[in-house]
Amino acid sequence: MTERIMMADVVRLRLDIAYDGTAFSGWAAQPGRRTVQGEIEGALGMILRLGDAAPTLTVAGRTDAGVHARGQVAHVDVPVPAFGALTRSTDSTPLDVAESLPGLLRRLGGVLEADVRVQGLSVAPDGFDARFSALSRRYAYRVSDAAGGADPLRRGHVLWHPRPLDLDRLNAAASRLLGEHDFAAFCKRREGATTIRELQRLDWARDPGDGLLVATVLADAFCHSMVRALVGALLWVGDGRREVEWPGEVLTRAVRDSAVTVAPAHGLCLEEVRYPPAGELARRAALTRRVRTLPPSPSAPDSP
Repeated sequence: MTERIMMADVVRLRLDIAYDGTAFSGWAAQPGRRTVQGEIEGALGMILRLGDAAPTLTVAGRTDAGVHARGQVAHVDVPVPAFGALTRSTDSTPLDVAESLPGLLRRLGGVLEADVRVQGLSVAPDGFDARFSALSRRYAYRVSDAAGGADPLRRGHVLWHPRPLDLDRLNAAASRLLGEHDFAAFCKRREGATTIRELQRLDWARDPGDGLLVATVLADAFCHSMVRALVGALLWVGDGRREVEWPGEVLTRAVRDSAVTVAPAHGLCLEEVRYPPAGELARRAALTRRVRTLPPSPSAPDSP
């Protein structure tokens, strides 16, 4: 591995990232706005003295403004000679990139603001793509239905819902949404992007310690605003304003429903991104890049 790294012109790094999304305009770099991508790319470019050739991060899943993460993953391709900026040595010995990463990680900790951390830095295995190699993303959405409001010390990470929520109703409605479907009713459409997703887990639990209701949402991928729209619909069921069957009925219509309220961003956190074993990364990436379609309905007529 070390010999391959030293001989390559470019090395791909995996970054494990956490951030408090409160003060960010989301993940994606935007001119004139503070974003997670912009902050990390700027820090890398400065530390490695890349100038106008600052590296571009590819992320497992873009998060919206105000959404948090403790398990975000990204990759970046860096020219091997750039790692020479981490040492003052004039020795002509080829750089060992892997050995230089602890120093880079420490410097990132000193440059980045406290609301974003690169918690892990490693040489990515062959075939690794932070976005396309991922098997699943797991989010958590935290809600307080306490009569007097949420804990003020957690106000930036917990939504206060002013009506009591019934856990059984939340889970009964959630179970109707599992599986592979067209989630167009719960997504903001993007040109050329599919809204077909496989929702692998969606359930709620009440934390016995602080009484918070926590939704765990797991899918192979998510489309724009999907998690927050699902949570928003389920909250209306949990407090009795809609019937248990309603979110499932909205799903089957596969069109955006104006009655679905997108839950606020601050209650949402990306908890984990899972990947296959190293030998299966490239195959997974190729599979993920395919255009997804749903099989025809058994009741649909045969095509002429």
